[in-house]
Amino acid sequence: MPTVSVNKKQLFQLLGKEYTNEEFDELCFQFGIELDEDTTEEALKLGEEPELKIEVGANRHDLLCIEGIAQALSVYIGKIEAPKYKLSKPTTKLIIDPSTEKVRPYAAAAILRDIQFDELSYASFIALQDKLHSNIGRNRTLIAMGTHDYDSIQGPFHFYGLPPREIHFAPLGQTKQFYGDELIEFYKQPEQKNNIGRFVHIIENSPIFPVIKDNNGTVCSLPPLINSDHSKISLDTKNIFIEITAVDKTKAEIVLEQLVTMFARYCKEPFSVEPVEIVSEHNGESRITPNLKEKEMDVSVDYINSCLGLELAPNEIAACLKKMSLDVISSGNDKTLRVLIPVTRSDILHPSDIMEDAAIGYGYDNLPKGEKLSNANFIATPLPINKVSDIFRIASSQASWAEVLPLTLCSHDENFKCLRLTDDGTQAVKLANPKTLEYQVVRTTLLPGILKTVKENRKHSLPIKVFETGDIVLKNDKLERKAFNERHWGAIHVGKTSGFELTQGLLGKIMQTFRTDWLADYGASSNGRGYWIEQDESLPTYFPGRGARVMFRSKEGETAKMIGHLGVLHPEVMINFDVPYAASYVELNAEVFL
Repeated sequence: MPTVSVNKKQLFQLLGKEYTNEEFDELCFQFGIELDEDTTEEALKLGEEPELKIEVGANRHDLLCIEGIAQALSVYIGKIEAPKYKLSKPTTKLIIDPSTEKVRPYAAAAILRDIQFDELSYASFIALQDKLHSNIGRNRTLIAMGTHDYDSIQGPFHFYGLPPREIHFAPLGQTKQFYGDELIEFYKQPEQKNNIGRFVHIIENSPIFPVIKDNNGTVCSLPPLINSDHSKISLDTKNIFIEITAVDKTKAEIVLEQLVTMFARYCKEPFSVEPVEIVSEHNGESRITPNLKEKEMDVSVDYINSCLGLELAPNEIAACLKKMSLDVISSGNDKTLRVLIPVTRSDILHPSDIMEDAAIGYGYDNLPKGEKLSNANFIATPLPINKVSDIFRIASSQASWAEVLPLTLCSHDENFKCLRLTDDGTQAVKLANPKTLEYQVVRTTLLPGILKTVKENRKHSLPIKVFETGDIVLKNDKLERKAFNERHWGAIHVGKTSGFELTQGLLGKIMQTFRTDWLADYGASSNGRGYWIEQDESLPTYFPGRGARVMFRSKEGETAKMIGHLGVLHPEVMINFDVPYAASYVELNAEVFL
């Protein structure tokens, strides 16, 4: 959870009231944030300005600066109404070159005109950028932002991907000009390790670097590292050009919207933002940014009341939501609320988020306690797949097999090469930036983890009989998330002999537990529910002639399908995992028994 340090005196001035420590702690608690520390006592000893350290939700990007906290709390206590943001006409463009596809394909931009900073607001502006970089930007790996003195540069602007030797400029705080590759070496020096040097790894191995230039070819920034000294901003800057580059379009727009909405209040025309036309014809992403239009979401009145154990009228719920900066307009239906979600509330994704805000606006302390609330469907029940998993666990344990719990991440070799398999690129989900070679992919079978567990326990008395019930992850480009979890069960017998008959016996017990008969004759004469095994030479993990697929027919008339495999593991597999014994293994897809 991010912790935001704010000037105590400034915050209370913005709220229009001097709070005691207890009063402000209670206000934060009711609003859903937490007062972590009041530094008044220590600051007075050191002759510094007292600060309040406030812990906010990780998804509340609008609360990462004093402006956002003061605005949200002021609306909550009824001091002000939530501001309405407006866009002027765009006067410049940011043109994205196709070469950026290889580094950072998305960009967004805006201009704050006639802004007037003081020392506190300027410091807050810089601090919010740092918070957004580390929070939603994941330390600049997903997004990077640059802020420039618009009067020192000239639009339209251009976003390129260029070789390092074609980039030449003086970075912020430096008078010397560097080429792109020289800049990387400069920031890799030990004294830069805790500063810009932390972000060098993001682009140092790329053949091209992202760079923003103005219409005269002047470099504005080298994201995600540093801005140009030429366009640096200061307290006296009047017009600020903000550019965001990213690998994720949604995050880029959220960051831009948070920056401009928080600081447009300091413009000559408060809460007014000048948009920038983004020209990105090569990928069809041309648009005007930022988009400050409120989103609409319909929420059932009955849904909110049933979740909270209340019987509020639509106008009463609307009053609660108004305290959380959410307006309600007519939906043409008394049973439905049409909620207007401001761009500052990027955390609202689902009706449940609006229901939570209604609860905060109503007051958690005021919610009914007792029978009325307990009838609001708050009783948890296990997922069906977890019930199936428990059946696998109980049956395996009754057969004297011990359960193990390996990690779901493994190395690429452990998931493929060590199992004598080939990666065709269609199955395994790979980590983009793995910290170690041990954790490169999400497993597509339970076998690597089980074999690694056996390896660490190979000095125990034989035979070793262990099982696991857990998830694997497989790719599927047709799904929104491009991947899905699948619950599997796997068991291994390791000893001086493979113990294939014991592994097959365990399979029989599992099937018997699920009331699934062995079909000795699974041809035309037998078409009821049951299972059988068929030899399969296409499974290189198993010894030739000792591998089989498990076939299953759930009911009469259905086509049988493969639900798993079993066999004697190939000696190469055992050697690859440093287990000098014979072994047999069985693995099933547990979800077919739902």
